[in-house]
Amino acid sequence: MKRKPEYFVLRGLLFLFDIENSHDDAREKIIVSKNVNDEKELAELFDILMKPEFLSYSAQEREWCIETLEHYLGVGDSFDAVFKKITTYFDDDVKDQRQFMQVLLSCLLSYHVDDSRMG
Repeated sequence: MKRKPEYFVLRGLLFLFDIENSHDDAREKIIVSKNVNDEKELAELFDILMKPEFLSYSAQEREWCIETLEHYLGVGDSFDAVFKKITTYFDDDVKDQRQFMQVLLSCLLSYHVDDSRMG
């Protein structure tokens, strides 16, 4: 049975970058070293921090994350409700929240496909 898109899934994905997440100096340094408004640097950040976390999820959980992102991008969501609920280590505010989420979706799709091929 397919799960419906839920906003808390998106907040959960981004919790990795939230200051409420456990204190980790190495992770904080990686986060602040990247420009979150640059697609290439943002993808690098996701590759370093998000990929291992995402691949620890079951295939169904990964698909739910991807489908949730696709749904909210597809309906034109601004993602204000996600970004207003987290305080990140990012040095700059995310200027284009939809672009940020689009880069995230591209990365998640890539990780999921690569893992499926290897599994």
